[in-house]
Amino acid sequence: MKFVFFHLMPYPFLPDDFDESYPSPSLTFPSKYFDRELGNRLYHRYLDELENAEKLGFDGIAVNEHHQSAYGLMPSPNIMAAALARRTERAQIMVLGNAIGIRGNPLRVAEEIAMLDHLSNGRVVSGFVRGIGWEYFASGVNPTRSRDRFNEAHDLIIKAWTADEPFQWISSNYEYRYVNLWPRPVQEPHPPIYIPGAGSTETMKFVAEHGHTYMSVYAPTPLVRRWFDGHRQAVEELGIDHDPVKSAFSVPIYVAETDEKAHREGRQHIEWLFHRGLKQSFPQVYPPGYMSPGSMRGMLMSGMKPYTETSYEELLAGGYAVVGSPETVTARLTELQAQLGFGQLIGLFSIGDITSDEMNRSMELFANQVMPALRPLGVANRVTAAS
Repeated sequence: MKFVFFHLMPYPFLPDDFDESYPSPSLTFPSKYFDRELGNRLYHRYLDELENAEKLGFDGIAVNEHHQSAYGLMPSPNIMAAALARRTERAQIMVLGNAIGIRGNPLRVAEEIAMLDHLSNGRVVSGFVRGIGWEYFASGVNPTRSRDRFNEAHDLIIKAWTADEPFQWISSNYEYRYVNLWPRPVQEPHPPIYIPGAGSTETMKFVAEHGHTYMSVYAPTPLVRRWFDGHRQAVEELGIDHDPVKSAFSVPIYVAETDEKAHREGRQHIEWLFHRGLKQSFPQVYPPGYMSPGSMRGMLMSGMKPYTETSYEELLAGGYAVVGSPETVTARLTELQAQLGFGQLIGLFSIGDITSDEMNRSMELFANQVMPALRPLGVANRVTAAS
């Protein structure tokens, strides 16, 4: 099993009337609530946490991109990755990922990732995401063009990293008379690529065809199983044996010395994440044309409730999050690994309004007591795709 310490860098200091007065912490939540001094401290605290994760033995430390939101303070994850590249030595620096569907210039992403690969001596992982629906409103990009822009930007970046000669790229979304990338990445042919999926069959096939890693987002276990099965099946239809490490399971985790203490402390942080940080309307997340009709139909038929209507108990029972003592967390993650067949765990430990002391203790308990027990999993075990 490979372990990744993932950070969203949330801004937890929401006003007292947030629940009643604001529909979401994203897109329309006024930036007047961002306290400059508190925000400044948060960035330094969060970077310390990521650096500490390497010291505790995590294989990767991960950041990601969000815009105009208290949910995550990283409009440029590449800046965070650059801050980590020279202060860490071993762990992969994982940008999960750059929202290339809303970027005006994908070549800028190719250039920055290549530079990061040099700064980190070949430790960069490059994630690509489409961006959440409301981020298209924030960037002025038509969400109906999301899929085409994403696919095209992906292909352009790969070619820019690997081409030996200058080339021209003329298409419906991007036009470049000259593409001639300096520098090229350290890793050959290019850094590993991760792509998250939320039920889109197009994404499962796309990830399989390119040999990338498929990441889950927060969802009930049966739904994540369906997604992983779809990706596994797409890989096997290509005549390739699926490697469990190419299935990455994302989940918030809180560990304390006892189950009672973990639930007493962890409940409010889990509820902050799902009931406040992820408070967003359906049209915000899935504007018309953002998903194909088939993928939208599949998602609607899944029966998944909005995060804000899912109780703490339902979140734990459904596999959206894992909370407990080291023994309980080990047992629960072992159970989930057996059901889902993942070989990579992307854990969110800095959850919502968690304090620095709570986060550090949870992370240390996980690294010292849970990680060693789970390490052998996800390699030899193999889950066959459902037919």
